[in-house]
Amino acid sequence: MTEIRHETVTARGLRFHVARAGAGRPLLLLHGWPEFWLSWEPVMQRLAGRFDLIAPDLRGFGATDKPDAGPSDKAGPEVHAADMLALLEVLGLPKAGVVAHDVGAYVGQVMGREAPGRCAGLFFFDCPYPGIGPRGAAPDHLKEIWYQFFHQKDFAAALVGSSREACRLYFQHFLRHWSAGNPAAFDDVLEAWVDNFMAPGNLQGGFNWYISQNAARLAMLRGEAPLPAPVTVKTCVRWGALDPVLKAEWSDRLPEFFTDLDATVLPGLGHFPHREDPDRAAAEIAAFFDRIW
Repeated sequence: MTEIRHETVTARGLRFHVARAGAGRPLLLLHGWPEFWLSWEPVMQRLAGRFDLIAPDLRGFGATDKPDAGPSDKAGPEVHAADMLALLEVLGLPKAGVVAHDVGAYVGQVMGREAPGRCAGLFFFDCPYPGIGPRGAAPDHLKEIWYQFFHQKDFAAALVGSSREACRLYFQHFLRHWSAGNPAAFDDVLEAWVDNFMAPGNLQGGFNWYISQNAARLAMLRGEAPLPAPVTVKTCVRWGALDPVLKAEWSDRLPEFFTDLDATVLPGLGHFPHREDPDRAAAEIAAFFDRIW
């Protein structure tokens, strides 16, 4: 087992918890929700012999600072992207590959647009992007995205955190249901997930993403969102065919938003390819960066 090193790095006035392993070409690993750095641990173990793996907790998540004690709309993708670019600068890394999932994929897209020279390449699992459009609000899909509305409520964090059992039930649902190719993918770390989200501020810290992103999300679902400039950085997207919340068929418009794209669907996997099949996920990541960098 490769040792995971834990560091605290101060950037933009916040203390970021960073898990790090390996050596070589730097890869910045950006988690989604409901995740924190530990989501990447199986992939880190498999790639540590080839890359310098840097897995921070985003602001509001994990052991990173929570600058807003209550509900906040100051945790959108532009804020996280600025955080990550500042983090790379403090670490002395002028360029890094970005590997991201879910929330992290939003952040990586902003990094690719605003600082393409800092990104050696972008690799996304199950990538939310503007081309999903109104399809995300189809009547038969609303039952999958109910939590995005619930997280807007000012009592949501208090309710989920009202007991350890309530917290466990909440996150167990998402981790098992979304891991459609391997529902047991998180079972061995479920208690670590509960520990993490029961820590002070972590529930609200994650929910603040949904508050911050709500206006943009609703505009996309109404088909009214302005289209961003295409990302020109070399990009690889691998999308779990069984993902129930970000459907693989929605990947059809990716070429409109990425000018240098390698995208395909991964049969037999759901929303968390990096946890459901870390051998395959690590191989896909390594193959992409070995090809372009």
